[in-house]
Amino acid sequence: MKTKKVAIVGASGYSGEELVKLLLHHPHAELVAVTSRANAGQTLAQVFPKFASHPKSKLLRFVEPNAELLAKQADVVFLALPHGVAAEFAVPLNAAGVIVIDLSADFRLKSAEIYKEFYAHEHPAPELLKKSVYGLPEFYREEIKKSLLIASPGCYPTSILLPTIPLLKAGLIKPAGIIADSMSGVSGAGRKAEIDYLFCECNESVRPYGVPKHRHLSEIEEQLSIAAGSKVVIQFTPHLIPVNRGILTTLYLEPTKEANAEAITSCYAKAYANEPFVRLLEGKALPDTKNVVGTNVCEIAWRLDPRTGRLIVMSAEDNLVKGASGQAVQSMNLLCGWPETAGLV
Repeated sequence: MKTKKVAIVGASGYSGEELVKLLLHHPHAELVAVTSRANAGQTLAQVFPKFASHPKSKLLRFVEPNAELLAKQADVVFLALPHGVAAEFAVPLNAAGVIVIDLSADFRLKSAEIYKEFYAHEHPAPELLKKSVYGLPEFYREEIKKSLLIASPGCYPTSILLPTIPLLKAGLIKPAGIIADSMSGVSGAGRKAEIDYLFCECNESVRPYGVPKHRHLSEIEEQLSIAAGSKVVIQFTPHLIPVNRGILTTLYLEPTKEANAEAITSCYAKAYANEPFVRLLEGKALPDTKNVVGTNVCEIAWRLDPRTGRLIVMSAEDNLVKGASGQAVQSMNLLCGWPETAGLV
């Protein structure tokens, strides 16, 4: 298979570091450039000693980000940047015909107005919103293969959308009254020095945040509305827990009359039986972050509660892999015509 040259803009953050790890060992991708303003001039081995045994770690140096230069160096560019900043690179790279896989929120929404509502500033490149494809491979596989601009989903949305979309499409749950509670490791906040994320502030502590309107609600509700064929509004509460990585989500759903155990089992089997990165749990097994950390897998289990009449669905994923960098690599594999699991198993 033909090798593609790839670059990472913002390679020094947690998602960027995970991308470095995945791409250094990818069988069909050659990592040719990593950028970081703070670490420019340093080698990969100096910034990430864990990669020092890799032959490229002492040869590849961090550089200042330059879209024009990256367009000449790479076939695929990953943007592991904050929202608002990613678009500054996506615009010229897209114009140059480079495949862009954006891990920020800049191109996940189709509405510039909703983006402004949730991210508190004007969209930096509204003309590209129609071109972008939401990078959830399980539901947009064919669209991803044809796109030059992939908007990789957020970590919380992935943990909510994968369990919920099949049920909405099958008419097994009502689109109203959806409640999602999620717990995330501290790496979900990014690599930054803020008091809230210091060890002594997070350790031995669990706390909600982003209540009642977390930014990820915008893409969650947009994708659920597409699946339901009508506007969906949900209640979502994220929580910070004292672990490095991993997300556990619990969904409280109102089943329709058709939603018996057999129908739900059949629905999930139809959606995911052949999906390499969704694991449907059987019997008494329930999702557990320790079983997915370091992998590109999302675990899903469910229970019908006869006492309350609700359907409880649970999922677990690694926020940095299936929730970010691994899913982005999965999209690259599809785009480049490689096995979808390349570099991820």
